[in-house]
Amino acid sequence: MALEQNDLEQIERVIYKNGDDVAVSISRSFERLEERMDAVESRLYSRLSELEDVIEGARQSIADELGDVKARLPVEIE
Repeated sequence: MALEQNDLEQIERVIYKNGDDVAVSISRSFERLEERMDAVESRLYSRLSELEDVIEGARQSIADELGDVKARLPVEIE
C-alpha cells in the first residue's frame, strides 16, 4: 500500500504542528528560567545589602572601641 500525496501532506502538517508546539514549550521554559534567574538575582542583591549593613555596623563598633581605647591611654598614639 503506497502513500498518496494527500497522506504525505497530512503527515507533513502534523509534523509542522508538533514542531510549533515544541518551539512554544521551549520558549515558555526559557521564560520561566529567566523569571527564576531574576528572582535569584533579586534575593542575592538583597542579601548582599544586608551583609553590607552588618559589615558597616561591625566597622562602626570597632571604630567606637578603638576610640574608647585611645581615650583611656595616657599618651597620644598616631
